[in-house]
Amino acid sequence: MIPNDFHLLDDRSPDAGATFHPDKPEEACGVFGVYAPDEDVAKLTYFGLYALQHRGQESAGIATFDDHHNVHLHKEMGLVSQVFNETVLSELTGNLAIGHTRYSTTGSSRVVNAQPALVDTRLGTVALAHNGNLVNMDALRQELLQQNHNLVTTTDSELIAFAIAEAVGAGKDWVEGTIAALHRCQGAFSLVIGTPAGMMGVRDPNGIRPLVIGALPSDTPNSPIRYVLASETCALDIIGATYLRDIEPGEMVWITEAGLTSLPWTQYTQPKLCIFEMIYFARPDSIMQGESLYNYRMHIGRILAQESPADADLVIAVPDSGVPAAIGYSQSSGIPYAEGLIKNRYVGRTFIQPTQSMRDAGIRVKLNPMKDVLAGKRIVLVDDSIVRGTTSRKIVKALRDAGATEVHMRISSPPVTHPCFYGIDTDNQDQLIAATKSVTEIGIQIGVDSLAYLSWQGMLAATKKDPANFCSACFTGKYPVPVPELVKRSKLILEEVGV
Repeated sequence: MIPNDFHLLDDRSPDAGATFHPDKPEEACGVFGVYAPDEDVAKLTYFGLYALQHRGQESAGIATFDDHHNVHLHKEMGLVSQVFNETVLSELTGNLAIGHTRYSTTGSSRVVNAQPALVDTRLGTVALAHNGNLVNMDALRQELLQQNHNLVTTTDSELIAFAIAEAVGAGKDWVEGTIAALHRCQGAFSLVIGTPAGMMGVRDPNGIRPLVIGALPSDTPNSPIRYVLASETCALDIIGATYLRDIEPGEMVWITEAGLTSLPWTQYTQPKLCIFEMIYFARPDSIMQGESLYNYRMHIGRILAQESPADADLVIAVPDSGVPAAIGYSQSSGIPYAEGLIKNRYVGRTFIQPTQSMRDAGIRVKLNPMKDVLAGKRIVLVDDSIVRGTTSRKIVKALRDAGATEVHMRISSPPVTHPCFYGIDTDNQDQLIAATKSVTEIGIQIGVDSLAYLSWQGMLAATKKDPANFCSACFTGKYPVPVPELVKRSKLILEEVGV
């Protein structure tokens, strides 16, 4: 997945200076941390963030701690490769580093809101990288402002760091202070926290966002284990680290020169991994729930073919996120798989407006249909989701213009009917096409011959795990962490929240 999935073009009206929402849920953030006294931790973190770039393309940052407890920080707006170079990385010295690549779900798109967030405490500086979203952000902010904390950003991540600083200032050590702060947080949070004494990894009681532990290979038999924390296993692979295990919901790991200590910071845990991580957000080469996400996505494609067959000549995918499910659909249905859409993988985030004549000519920034593949063919088009429907409509039209005689769209997830409050930026509910239209009406609007979605039961059955262990609120409206009424009102259709 490359920045923001502008599948065909920047779909704003010519006078739209307002915020643009692509026709996909926006990725969560990526976090990374490494404790390795004998390694170039900044460079390891750079490559870890590079592997996690799909989780956020807005800003990136790295903080390192050296032997003298000095903190070195560099963060800027832009992609990882734009923010860092050899000179910058050479100045980020130390034995411990944490990094972050961001898509903003709270706080505006400004460099001051880039992470890691740094806050001074009685025991030294704490640096925090956060993936998720607090639902009690407003209440926690008011509590901290009443204690005269000098908040400098608009992010919930900074609030967690200040809550740690407040507890440490009251006399607690790093572990005790962090646990005290975590009990003030409600929502989704996978955290990597750097301190002068060591590094922490934390997941919320539901484990809504992923976080894994890895180990770097050792050159000598008796050298201490050097640990890595990351949002996904693909970030371990890129630096040659071995995946050890997931951090469990409600678990904290404390990594120092003495090794790794694990402790539960809360007794009230109920696993609720975001199912959209498996369907779309995480990279297909990452491991979740014991298998690669490529395999999981192929499996849901096979289930989709069994649930919703189509009489067609070819199966094609919306690249890249729809490819594994399309291959699975092809394998199960016996319909040949082909590349019908070619993706320009070098297109990043663009805010340059095409001219009206370019729009009229059907400018395609990111995807281009293969006319010689599509002409005269009945097509099954597989994608992972439909959020607003605008991009799907453009893709279908492009396929017909290229000569496809029929387009049958199959979606490898259920209809997205509710917004997320746990770290994924979705539109307000009234902008989610499946919240206001039936499947038949959606099919008419996007111009397909038929439309079908994967069932909720099929999506969860493919995990081969207990369905109760996943958050699927975007499909059901059943939120595992209670959302304050005012926060609900900001995104849900008013009738649904009792107005």
